[in-house]
Amino acid sequence: MGGPTGGSPGADPGDVTPESDATQDGQRAAKKQRSFWKELPILIGIALLLALVIKTFLVQAFSIPSDSMQDTLQRGDRVLVDKLTPWFGSKPERGEVVVFHDPGGWLDETTTADPGPVAGGIQKVLSFIGLMPSAEEKDLIKRVIAVGGDTVECKGNNDPVTVNGKALKEPYIFPGNTPCGDKPFGPIKVPKGRIWVMGDHRQNSLDSRYHQELDKFQGTVSEDEVVGRAIVIAWPINRWSTLPVPDTFDQKGIGAAVAPPALGLAGAVPLVLWRRSRIARKTVLKG
Repeated sequence: MGGPTGGSPGADPGDVTPESDATQDGQRAAKKQRSFWKELPILIGIALLLALVIKTFLVQAFSIPSDSMQDTLQRGDRVLVDKLTPWFGSKPERGEVVVFHDPGGWLDETTTADPGPVAGGIQKVLSFIGLMPSAEEKDLIKRVIAVGGDTVECKGNNDPVTVNGKALKEPYIFPGNTPCGDKPFGPIKVPKGRIWVMGDHRQNSLDSRYHQELDKFQGTVSEDEVVGRAIVIAWPINRWSTLPVPDTFDQKGIGAAVAPPALGLAGAVPLVLWRRSRIARKTVLKG
């Protein structure tokens, strides 16, 4: 009968020595470490891609650079702007606070301090993924007062702003300001596809009132220039709040007084058909 050849006498080929266990554990640990470093670039890439998608299609952070929207927004506030709903056909509505691109000549050409190559590079990366506003973007933030088809007016002094003849009650105006005492306007018929915007700090806001003579659109802004609606103050934490539409814009009479023709026709057709069928039944019964 032959015994096992080679190795230690009586050793089972399936046995593993303690030295062999330690070697395998070390190999597994090294493999896990290499796997982590291989996966890390992929994870970073996915995170950046998600951030870019969110910035492009969903929500983007913007910094408030001026006092034109006080007291609603303070200089240095960070607001989150909803960019999703416009993709589904939503249009700016009265009372909303919106961010829009400079229509042309609204922003003063001011020079900013050079942050340096390192800080500038970091800012570009963070602004690219939506975590920081871009120093190169020319955007403004104002409140929508009137939309396409509306007639907006303010006669000055302490007279209110009116939309379609209805006076607005504007509790959001900066304390001590008048609705438009520094720059009366109107009546102005807002063209379709455009909006009339004003800052809440009326005496410190170069808004639609100050650009009436720039072009044929009398200071109104194209809806195509609107980036999105500011929905919440996200920073600093002690200023966290939502930015709802004030109740004054819901008052009866500001909107269209009559139903659109299509809706009127849709309501009239069933009524006509019902009336005709009723007359036909009466005729049959009489016969």
